[in-house]
Amino acid sequence: MTDTPDSSSDPHAPKAQNVNLLRKFLNGTEIDTRLLGMFGALALIWLGFHFYGLIFKGFGAMLTPRNLWNLSVQTSSIGIMATGMVLVIVTRNIDLSVGALVGVTGMTMGILQAEIFPQYIGLGHPMMWVITAICGIALGTLIGSFHGWLIAYRDIPAFIVTLGGLLVWRGTAFLANNGKTISPLDDTFKLLGGGPYGTIGATGSWIVGLLACAVVIFMLYNGRRKRSVHGFAKRPMWGELTVGGLSCGMIIGAVLLVNAYPWPKGIVKQYAAANDITVPEGGLFISHGFAIPVLILLTVGILMTILVNRTRFGRNVFAIGGNPEAAALAGINVKWMTLKIFALMGALAGLAGVVASARLNSATNALGLLDELYVIAAAVIGGTSLAGGVGTIYGAILGALVMQSLQSGMVLIGFDTSIQQIVVGSVLVFAVYLDNLYRKNAK
Repeated sequence: MTDTPDSSSDPHAPKAQNVNLLRKFLNGTEIDTRLLGMFGALALIWLGFHFYGLIFKGFGAMLTPRNLWNLSVQTSSIGIMATGMVLVIVTRNIDLSVGALVGVTGMTMGILQAEIFPQYIGLGHPMMWVITAICGIALGTLIGSFHGWLIAYRDIPAFIVTLGGLLVWRGTAFLANNGKTISPLDDTFKLLGGGPYGTIGATGSWIVGLLACAVVIFMLYNGRRKRSVHGFAKRPMWGELTVGGLSCGMIIGAVLLVNAYPWPKGIVKQYAAANDITVPEGGLFISHGFAIPVLILLTVGILMTILVNRTRFGRNVFAIGGNPEAAALAGINVKWMTLKIFALMGALAGLAGVVASARLNSATNALGLLDELYVIAAAVIGGTSLAGGVGTIYGAILGALVMQSLQSGMVLIGFDTSIQQIVVGSVLVFAVYLDNLYRKNAK
């Protein structure tokens, strides 16, 4: 007869049980541990800055609807570019010129709206914002293609090409209007940057939120059905319900948050006077809802995820990042792919220029300054490996939110710009160190 160990007398038994439960949860839900780590870091940043403000300032401004709404808008332009930077870094390249591209495309669009288009289509033309945005994105694509051509077909290292691009295009933006600021921009164009009028309101936000929940449920159902058809192992039902519940819970929470932030009283009075609305004694509550730049970021994230995970282009990107020589031997045109990746990066930088200049309602030479640092940091923090071959779009967007949360939190508690730069640089180095540890443990 054999003796069975008594787990109640083993001091390590509770710890082992907790580890097993966590492992069972991760295996059952198939949630990426890096994703959990980023959410944990984000929660620590938000709670840390909020309680720091409560203790030392007498009020906590971090976890308020106003600040979190502004944080989402501020993250948009960095997040848009970070989705493209994932592809660049996955293929073992780097792009240091994205901030300068935001500046030169923003300045070009400002000049088009203020000096050129009014002469031909008239000031305030309803299509001016569309034409302007297309021109900005096209210019970014053209510059990105030029960078890609130099890198792929002239064998100049990406670091050198884009470092030169950073200097060239920043200088070009300055010379384009002799360093002067162009403001204001077209009234419709500036809605792309957010603000009280650049939102979809409470009803629109609920529609977007419910549609997103429906998409999540459909994707879970469709994924389970496909696994069953192809004979792959399926997640346990509790895992499916957990993933669906958490996803829909976060979506509904986001809708409640953006709807809890009202328009400023002055804007409400102007809106009521312009539309013959009587403001009650207690005031009129009008929700912001989701801002247009946030919806642009989410749309870019979805499209880029489909591009990366569901197309031959995406498979080729990761094949090149895993082993460029093997990818070339397998028939992938590595040079042409490199050019297309940098062209896409340029287009996304142009789109970020649209959002950034619209948010400021002006075009300045300082637009996009140091954005390249935040974009690269966002991609790396989001799990994109500088060694190539590994990266996710949603990780880059979360990384952008983490970086912007750090910057916003430091501004709220009164840290100097120099300290902010020290913190951001330290976080970037620490993120690369964690990536190295993760890859070593994964082997």
